[in-house]
Amino acid sequence: MRSGKLKIKNEDKMKIKVIILMLLVWRVVLAGGNFNNGSNAGLLNSNFNNSSSNANSNIGGHLYLKHIKTYPLGIITLPLGKKENSNHNSVSTIAGTLCWLQANQNNMKRYSHLFENIIAPENLATAFEKARKGKAHYREVREISKNPEHYLLKLHNLLKEGQYENSPYFIFERFTGHKLRKIYKLPFYPDRIVHHSIVQVMMPIWMNLFIRDTFATIPGRGIHDGVSRVKKALQDGPNTKYCLKMDVRKYYPSVDHDVLKLILQKQIKDSKLMHLLNTIIDSAPGIPIGNYISQWFGNVYLAYFDHFVKENLGIKYYFRYADDMVLLSNSKHELRQQKESIEKYLNENLKLSLKGNYQIFPVDARSIDFLGYRFYHTHVLVRKGVVKNFKKSIHNQKADKQTQSAYWGWFKYANTYNLTQKYFQT
Repeated sequence: MRSGKLKIKNEDKMKIKVIILMLLVWRVVLAGGNFNNGSNAGLLNSNFNNSSSNANSNIGGHLYLKHIKTYPLGIITLPLGKKENSNHNSVSTIAGTLCWLQANQNNMKRYSHLFENIIAPENLATAFEKARKGKAHYREVREISKNPEHYLLKLHNLLKEGQYENSPYFIFERFTGHKLRKIYKLPFYPDRIVHHSIVQVMMPIWMNLFIRDTFATIPGRGIHDGVSRVKKALQDGPNTKYCLKMDVRKYYPSVDHDVLKLILQKQIKDSKLMHLLNTIIDSAPGIPIGNYISQWFGNVYLAYFDHFVKENLGIKYYFRYADDMVLLSNSKHELRQQKESIEKYLNENLKLSLKGNYQIFPVDARSIDFLGYRFYHTHVLVRKGVVKNFKKSIHNQKADKQTQSAYWGWFKYANTYNLTQKYFQT
């Protein structure tokens, strides 16, 4: 009997310690999350108020110790006993699934007075120069370039007075790779200049969100940085025997606007900037391919997911380019479990789903088809389609010096000695 009482007492102490630890780490969730409200929602609740409709959604929660095993301390990926009291507010429909934003990132700095920096004349002038790069021969760019000071002052006033509206899109379809995609094109003025002006100010802030091994659109990274990182990981042969390769189903068209806005608000404490961003976000379904800022929205949307994969699931070797993902492990079984957790997270938190063609396979038997290359433990090859297109351009005498230089940029990162000797030997 004495030993039995001692066991129960120890279990009670352990539960108390765990609860105290959770109170410290999950401060925002337990204290009551608060979006655009003057007061906290209260213990174990979150209160979301949409300023335009004054509709509230109070999200209550219960503390379940069983979550600790599946989802360790850190980013919470499931609503804790969701209950809603909503007045038809679109934000409230997703509020209960966003507790995961309120953990590890709860001390993240929120930035204000960003809008003034974005519309500053010198920032708009720099944005104009970047937006016109490579497009100076376009008629609309030539027209604006005749008197840029006039047009940029007009744009400054338009933004300052809150009168900027997203221009109508010119929509067309184009094959990118083997996929037919719907492309959304905006005018150079004012829209593309606005996008560049936003990114110039927000880039350093968004960069703080990204893990090291995400590569798309990020300055100083890109495809070849990704190649180097994957090659380095594969040097750890015992822990990279198996690969899980997957991507998101129709990623850009499937991005949920309300979720994206809440993610952006985690770092932005500036109502004028959020109004501008909301104008752009709501201008088309999902994230429109073709917008300069869409590339950054796409990265930010998956940024917290990246931290979940790395920190909560404890995956050492994880790489992402846009929505293409590669995970490496020494266990097929572990990758299957991780795939299930990932799918659950994407479904419940980001309203996304994985394509059904995900693969789990031995690296040396199949190679990893990623970033336009095929990775083995011992060597790296260029994807067959890239080599085929190069040889076709050579045969048709369409490979000028610029084209050959671009292909050389691909080939030099792989084991292509015979190919380069044949076509690039000086």
